[in-house]
Formats: sequence, structure tokens, C-alpha cells
Amino acid sequence: MKLDFEEALFSVKCFVAAMLAFYIALRIGLTRPYWAVTTSYIVAQPLAGAVLSKAVFRLLGTALGATAAVVLVPTFVNEPMALSAALALWLGVCLYISLLDRTPRAYVFLLAGYTASIIGFPSVGAPGAVFTTAILRVQEIVIGIFAGSLVHGFIFPRTVTARLFARVDAILADAERWSCEALARDVHAKSSQEQRRIAIDLNELDQLSVHLPFDTARILPRTRTVRALQDRLLEIVPLGGTVEDRLIELTTKGGVPAEIAAIVADTRVWLAEMVRADRDGSAAALIVRLDALVAAQPTRTWRDMLVLNLCSRLGELIAAHRDARDLRDQIRSPSIRAVSPRVAELLGRTQGRALHNDPGLALRAAFGTFTCIALGCAFWIGTAWPDGAGAVLIAGVCCALFGNVDRPGPVIFLFLLGSLAGLVLAAIYAYAILPRVTALETFIAVMAPPLLIIGSFMARPRWTLIALGALLGFGNTVGFNATYTADFAGFVNGALAQLAGTGFAVVTVGLFQTIGTDHSIARLFRAGWRDVARRAAGRSGDERRWGSRMLDRVGLLLPRLAARPAEQPAGVMDALLDMRTGLISGRLRQFGEAAPAPERAAIVTMLSGIARYFGALDPARPVPPPPALLEEIDATVAAIARDPEQGRRRDGLILLISLRRNLYPGVPGYGEPA
Repeated sequence: MKLDFEEALFSVKCFVAAMLAFYIALRIGLTRPYWAVTTSYIVAQPLAGAVLSKAVFRLLGTALGATAAVVLVPTFVNEPMALSAALALWLGVCLYISLLDRTPRAYVFLLAGYTASIIGFPSVGAPGAVFTTAILRVQEIVIGIFAGSLVHGFIFPRTVTARLFARVDAILADAERWSCEALARDVHAKSSQEQRRIAIDLNELDQLSVHLPFDTARILPRTRTVRALQDRLLEIVPLGGTVEDRLIELTTKGGVPAEIAAIVADTRVWLAEMVRADRDGSAAALIVRLDALVAAQPTRTWRDMLVLNLCSRLGELIAAHRDARDLRDQIRSPSIRAVSPRVAELLGRTQGRALHNDPGLALRAAFGTFTCIALGCAFWIGTAWPDGAGAVLIAGVCCALFGNVDRPGPVIFLFLLGSLAGLVLAAIYAYAILPRVTALETFIAVMAPPLLIIGSFMARPRWTLIALGALLGFGNTVGFNATYTADFAGFVNGALAQLAGTGFAVVTVGLFQTIGTDHSIARLFRAGWRDVARRAAGRSGDERRWGSRMLDRVGLLLPRLAARPAEQPAGVMDALLDMRTGLISGRLRQFGEAAPAPERAAIVTMLSGIARYFGALDPARPVPPPPALLEEIDATVAAIARDPEQGRRRDGLILLISLRRNLYPGVPGYGEPA
């Protein structure tokens, strides 16, 4: 297995941070600073800004969790079961909030949940020492955070900004290539799959933007600029598919008009040479040519309407690509001053990203966690198991860390395998190697091989869970102590407690938290359909926040659909099509508010039909749009086509043609024989 330079550097920095945390803890008199060492690894991230932001979130979560433990333990000092139930409830509530947040800030609540468990459960049998325990755990965790942040943030840092620059350039290059292929009607299967990655790319940009304020780079882009870029990329996603569809449809109906074909060819050249200095002037010239075609375009036949829609959407696509490149320049600018008036306008209207959340699944995960802890505490207290607190503590940590996956059982099982490997390694070290160690320098030297290996595996996503389990199993029992003590009975009991707690979590989450990939996909689609229905009914909020939430769902669908390769293309494209339908429905409702009464009535009737259709869709039995809805769309087309005001007529038909093609792509055009 090959180890690259970045993985090796990450592992070395993790080890240096761990040993620094261990040394500081010993110097201030802590006798068993296990959590200082472990925290330095848990807080580790390849990017400096991510380490520092995670450190801040961890500090806040640790303080909140320690406060909760100090409050709860004395309150239920004489009722061990009530105290256990209160700690379990606290962990469940914190997990619920973190699952609804779905940003890096959720780490605050996650840490608050299991920090209270780390402090509270060992104090159930000795409540009088809870304040001392809390102080010690907080000191250890703060030391680990400090050491990890110092080493990863300032020694050979890999900055969030550098990663952001690289990702922005790659995403823009991909988007421009995809649009070129769409204009050439040459979107092959591999390219189509690559285009669907845009949701994951935008989610990554969003995650990186959260860490930007904590980064250590000399130039720090503003979060608002990144989000403005996300907004424009969000618009490119549906526009490219729309333009491609219209070109294909026109090709089957007599061919693309020569003047439009010329603009399409020039647009492809412009996209391929986007980095040149005069891109804004070239974009403006292309848009002027398209606007002239729109102004002169008749609207008598279906083909006329397709041409009108194509010209409008192509102009929007060009503007979106131009703005995206300008925002890319703004991100790299050392000044906060806008590089152009257009960028200033885009920044002024940018809002925060909206993410999908599922209160039902969050509640189920919280209930599963509460049940796991409650059952574990009942067994521990009922059997008077001396090390039961450790088992319950580990079970709670597992439920909290892996409560956001569809099938947490297999994930925790990998963690269990890592724990087992770590415990075996700890036994070898504790009773064959450490008894011969007499100095701190020697201790650091003998600890280097296992911790460096664990750190290198933590840098590889495929092995992270096993490496994390090995870290906790090894570190918890090997003896990160001020002095060596050969307590074999304590070692065995601690090892059994860790394995039992992890194994118990595997069983209980399998019973209470597993929902399956298919069910998760169905819930995501159902949530998207309901949002489309609400938007058609006029009950949605800001369009960009609505669109970002829909695109976030596509990002959540992609890894789940990857487990079903045969259905992946159709599933992702259906989700993107739903997003386009919802965007158009909202714009049609706004258009209808200023339209004459007959047109407004037709639009309201049509949008009500769309809301009913999407609101009633069932993932188990999806049905195509009904013929009655097509009749309502065509009736609305007829009403708007009679509008004497040319500009309003064009705007309405552009939206309606897009809606009709999205919902009924294989149906003959308006006014054409069936």
C-alpha cells in the first residue's frame, strides 16, 4: 500500500501534536492524560483552517457538555437510573440538533452530547467527584485542541484557501467544458455522469467556506464571495441541460436557424477561451445578438416558441458563466473591493446556503441513541459491573459519531474491528515494551511506530473508521500515564468494556437507527417533490435558498445512488429536473401576479395542478404527469400567446415552454398533431 507525501506529512504532524499534548499534560501535573492525546488526533484535519475552526467548535462543545454534566450529576445524585436517563436524553437531544444543522457548526452540539457522557457516566458511581472530573477532562481536551491546532495550523500548513482556489478553478473548467459539450450536443455517458458531480462540488465549496475565517493563508477570500459563486454555478446546472434540450428538439424539427447556430459556435469558442482578458466584452456582444433575436422572434408556432426559449436561456447561460469567472477573480483578489460593478451587485444579493434536513430521521437517530444508552445503563447498574460506565460511554460516542448514516451498524462494526486491533497492540505494548521504558524520550520513540501507522491510515477515507477505532482502543488502554503501572485486571476490564460498548452499539443501532439506502433515497425524493409543490403553490421562500436546498438533496442522493449504479443516471437527472420545474413554477407565479386577469387565472389553475401532482407523488409508486395537467399548460400557453403586449408575451412563453419540455419531453409540441 503506497503512502504519498501528504499522508506521511499528516501522520507526522498528528504524532508531533499528540506528543506535545502528552508532554504539556504531564508538565502541569495530569496523571492520565489519555484524552489530551486522543483529542489531538480527533481534531486533526489536513487543512489548517478546518483544524482551527473544528478546534473552536470543539472548545464550545466541550464547555457546553462539561456544564451539562456538572448540572445534571448533582441534580440526580441519589438516583443513578434517573441520572443515566438524563445523560442519555441530553446526548439524544444534542445529536438531534446536530443532525438538523448539517454544517461544521453541528460539531458543537455533537461534542456537547458526548462530552457530557465522558464526564457524567464515570461520575454516576462517584457523584461527589464530578466537578474534579469535569475540570480534568476539560483540561485534557483543551490541551489536545491546543496542540493539534498549533501543529496542523502553523507547521507546514495546508490552507483552506489553497484548496478553495484549486477547487474553484477545477469546477469552473468542468462547468465550461460541460456547457461546450451541451452546445455541441455531444454529452456522452461519461460526461453526463461528471456533470452530476456538480452537487457534490458545490457542497464541498460550502464546507470550505465555513472554515475560511479560521484559515492561516495570507489572502482570505470572503465567505459571501464563495456563496455568490455557488449561486451562479447553481444556475448553470439547469441552464446547460435546457439549452441542450432545445437544440436537440430544434434539430428534429427542421434544424437550428443559421443565425442561432452561428451564435452557438461563437459561444463555444468563448467558453473554451474564458480566461482571456476581454471575456466581459465578448459576453456582452453575444448577449446583445441574442436579445436582438428575441425581440424579433415571432411566436406563432411551436418551433417559434422553441427558438425564443433557446435564445433566452442561452443568454442566461452566457451571463452565468461570465459572472462565475468574475467571482473567481474576486475570490483571488487581495482586496475586499469588488473587481467590477456586476460583482458588487451579485455580492449584495447573496444570502446563506440552505441545506436539506429531515426532522423525522434526526428524531429516529436521537431515539435510537437514547434507547442504546438507557439499555446499557440498565444492564450496567443492574449487574453492578465496575467498568460498565466505560462501556456505556463508548456506546454513546459510537451512536453520536455515526448516527447520521443510513446503516450505522456496519460502520460501527468497522470501528469495532479497529478497536480490537488497537487493544491487541496495546496489550503487547503495555506488558512487553513499556515496562522497559524509563524516560520520556524513550517513551516517545517507542510510541512513534504504532501512532505514525495509525495516523497514515486516518488520512485515507477508506481506512479512517478502522484507524479511529484502533486509536481509541490503543490509547485508552496502553498507558498514557505519568508513571507505569502493571494492572492486568484493570487492563482486561477496560478492554472488555470498550469492546462490549462498541458491540452493544452495533446491535442497538441496527435495531433502532437503520433505515436502508432505498428508504433514504425515497425520503429525499419525497422531500424534493413536496418543496416543488410548495413552490408551485406560492408557499416557498427565496428562490436561491430554495434552489440550494434542492441541489443539496442531489448531493445527498449521489452517494446513495452509487450503490445502485443501474439507476444512478435516471435518479440524479430526475432530481435536477424536479429542481428546474420548481424554479420555473415560482417564476411563473411571480409573472402571473402582474398579468391580465385571464392569463393570471390560467396560470393559477395550472400551478395548482402542478402542486397537486408533486404533492401526491409517492416514491413507491411514481406516476407520470397526468394528461389533464398538459391540457392546463397548453391552455395557459394559448392565453399568453394572445397577449397584445409583446414583452410580456415573450417572457411568459419562455417560462411555459421550459415547463412543458420538463414535464412532457416526449409529447408533440403545442399545436402539433399527436
